[in-house]
Amino acid sequence: MTARQTLPRLLDLPVAPTTDPAWILVEEGFTLAREHEVESLFAIGNGYAGSRASLAEGCALSAPATCVAGVFVSAAGSVPELARLADWTHLSVTVEGHALQLDQNSYVEHRRILDLRQAMLWRGWRQRSAGGRITRLRELRLASLADRHLLLQSMTLTAEDYSGSVSIDATPMGPLTQLTDAGITVIMAVRTRLTGPEGGAVGTAALPIEQLNFDINRGETYRLDRVVAVYTSRDTREPLRTARRRVERAVENIEDVVVQHRDAWLARWEASDLRIDGDPAAQRALRFAAYHLSSAANPDDDRVSIGARGLSGTAYKGHVFWDTDIFMLPFFNLTYPEAARALVMYRYHTLAGARAKAARLGHSGALYAWESTDSGEEVTPPFVVGPDGEVVRILTGEQEQHISADVAFAVWKYWEATGDERFLIDAGAEILIETARFWESRAKREGDGRCHIRGVVGPDEYHETVDDNAYTNAMAQWNLEVAELTARLFAERWPAQWRALSRRLGLASGEPQRWQRVARDLYTGFDERTGLFEQFQGYFGLEEIDLAAYAQRTAPMDVLLGRERIQRSKIIKQPDVVMLVFLLWERLSPQVRRVNFEYYEPRCGHGSSLSPAIHALVAARLGNTALAEHYFRQAAEIDLADNMGNAAGGIHAAGMGGLWQAAVFGFAGLRLTEKAPEHCAKLPPSWHSFCARFQWRGQWHELTLPEG
Repeated sequence: MTARQTLPRLLDLPVAPTTDPAWILVEEGFTLAREHEVESLFAIGNGYAGSRASLAEGCALSAPATCVAGVFVSAAGSVPELARLADWTHLSVTVEGHALQLDQNSYVEHRRILDLRQAMLWRGWRQRSAGGRITRLRELRLASLADRHLLLQSMTLTAEDYSGSVSIDATPMGPLTQLTDAGITVIMAVRTRLTGPEGGAVGTAALPIEQLNFDINRGETYRLDRVVAVYTSRDTREPLRTARRRVERAVENIEDVVVQHRDAWLARWEASDLRIDGDPAAQRALRFAAYHLSSAANPDDDRVSIGARGLSGTAYKGHVFWDTDIFMLPFFNLTYPEAARALVMYRYHTLAGARAKAARLGHSGALYAWESTDSGEEVTPPFVVGPDGEVVRILTGEQEQHISADVAFAVWKYWEATGDERFLIDAGAEILIETARFWESRAKREGDGRCHIRGVVGPDEYHETVDDNAYTNAMAQWNLEVAELTARLFAERWPAQWRALSRRLGLASGEPQRWQRVARDLYTGFDERTGLFEQFQGYFGLEEIDLAAYAQRTAPMDVLLGRERIQRSKIIKQPDVVMLVFLLWERLSPQVRRVNFEYYEPRCGHGSSLSPAIHALVAARLGNTALAEHYFRQAAEIDLADNMGNAAGGIHAAGMGGLWQAAVFGFAGLRLTEKAPEHCAKLPPSWHSFCARFQWRGQWHELTLPEG
């Protein structure tokens, strides 16, 4: 169905589902044990608010959650986590005194569809009640992309073989008003309308308790529409009044709300869809990734970012990691630059927290939080309880300091992709300078004349408190060099603004030159003779363990071997040097890229969702298409097949960003050079064709492979 087709008659749902299998995910039947996973995968969102796909009537394992981006709460003694709003989707239907409750034995039919093209969640359910009566229900939900404050639920109810009394309890579960400990008020205004078989309104409800009662005849259909408007005191001084006004208008124009949402998504797909012929599984996986990435972004709010699980679940408490800067941002740079700008501006708005963290640890400049919320302060939990009950100290918040170079890298890549001079002048240059200042103070010159960075955690994370992690040091080196380049560029192009910025930051005249000297002398563990980077000092002397012997494992390697032995071994959790090879590809020779991938790939245990996609990307660029395709499938199945067993906590947004990068930068071989975009494709044999649109420095390009 296109956006311009005539809408169905009133008592149908406002639109029909997409039928093309390349655009839908289908969950047939009902398996209680899968509910948390399905709730994550089929979640809806628009970057402002997101809602898990919990059953309207609930079940024994329902975990409903609706969250607003950037709204966090803290319980006493705990770190901040995303606030959960009222369950606005709750609907409980009673027929002749018997509640309709889905279980694995009583339903006649049950199907849920995630409609990626229209960004709608569909449900079809035929239920036999205790009295033997069959009721057919159809439901849709959406989080409007045209008006991000609106959430919509529509349901039709048909009495197939009976006449009788029906009651619908449409009471939202939980308070509609919340006040966070940060003083943010969150308001949900709800309006519900019930329409009878003749098209007239049977009743409306606008009270906290929404109980709708009516008599139905055999074959008749009733339709319930519910609209929710969500506002916070960050959005307006009068969130309650604003929400009520917005929801009153929307409930009278349901069809307009749906069509405008659908049109907004059709425009989004026009900008971001990757089209693959010959591989339906890859096609669906990439659209699933683009759907969830787009559902998590909000170009209208640059004070929030995207958490590790987007808005589809509360794992990691909604915290923001390097996932956003390194794994997700490239998708937005090339398909949704307005959203990309908001994401890099979030890092500018949280500079104060980064400066405070650096100062607390005795350093200059800005050290970004490993786990961040709205304030930019470090919120990594200090401890975690392991599977065996052992209390384990978490060191990433103190030691995983490569995050500052990752943020700087994201800032520069956004600037390269968009040419957004206003951003560089007003925000980007300051981030690059302050992160460079951190690295200058963090690297210590020692007796060998080299600068060293000791006591860190690299991307690997199986090895803690290591010295001279290659990824950290090489990215710090890059950060220092690019900051010096930025200082020169700024002074040449915008001298007045440069003088003002230098005064405001107290920048000494010789600072950029000091950054260059530290970068020149920074130890990276690179061996000119072999072409290998040593992941950290002493890594090459660790225990060699053959991962092939653990090929059938069902648990991560750190669990199988234990924390102590994994740290004494060469097994790594996720790409570290291989990640470096990808990010600094142009700086390395073809031989260096190859020998480092071939050395570290067999030693990676893939204990992180971030791992397979990057291995797919680098393998594809190196021409090992078979291995690349293996890792691509593995990455695609992290959520779609739950192959890591933790999709219940929310989709893996970074894994999806990595999957997109594997297709575009890996198989399609897209390279973004100073002159123009280039490509060197190495498509899998099953990909008969590949087509992508992307935006580069304000111009749209279309990449179609094979060329002809």
